[in-house]
Amino acid sequence: MQSKIDALGEKKLKIIADHREEASGVINELRQLGVDLEIRQLKVGDFILSDRVGVERKSVNDFLQSIVDKRLMPQANLLRECFERPVLIIEGKGLYNRRAIHPNAIRGSLAALAVDVGIPIIPTVDEKETALVLVAIARREQISEKREVAVRGQPKKFSLSEYQRYIVEGLPGVSAVLAKRLLDHFGTVERVMCASEEELRQVNGIGKEKAREIRKVLTASYEPEAPQQTP
Repeated sequence: MQSKIDALGEKKLKIIADHREEASGVINELRQLGVDLEIRQLKVGDFILSDRVGVERKSVNDFLQSIVDKRLMPQANLLRECFERPVLIIEGKGLYNRRAIHPNAIRGSLAALAVDVGIPIIPTVDEKETALVLVAIARREQISEKREVAVRGQPKKFSLSEYQRYIVEGLPGVSAVLAKRLLDHFGTVERVMCASEEELRQVNGIGKEKAREIRKVLTASYEPEAPQQTP
């Protein structure tokens, strides 16, 4: 891999990283690779690579400790809920001989993550390899798949254009890329919201069913859900 990821004229990659990762060597490695980094306080995950990919990075010691204190599965389920394509990176060596945890317990946790929760697990040997894996996924998402880094759910002061995309992304089936297309086509959030099914279908990526769902959400009468009774 070339020393700078944009050396071949590619679009510069953007990665959103949790502020707690600044103490790790991964951030420095990403900077050396030429990544456009945005450091924020993330509620879920450690790195966001696109509108659908969120990555949790755990050292081997942290992974093992999260099994012991039962943090692993709740964290994994939350990651799964928040990202369409969640990824877990386990960084370091000696997964089966670092602590007095039976190997079967470790294998069982790995199996549960992959099969029950549906999270792919990528092992890396060190922070440099972790950075290279993050760049590989980000390049695939942002350049090959032409996906954008998600704005939704990130606690920062939005610019006007970010607020506009944020609102449109709240519509059913509307990704960050599709929100941008809608705004490019209609010009304002108001025109997007007022567009008919036929007008919505003029935008690439909006089919008959998606247009119907969008109009249904915008025009249906609001009916509060009945509170659940405590058994």
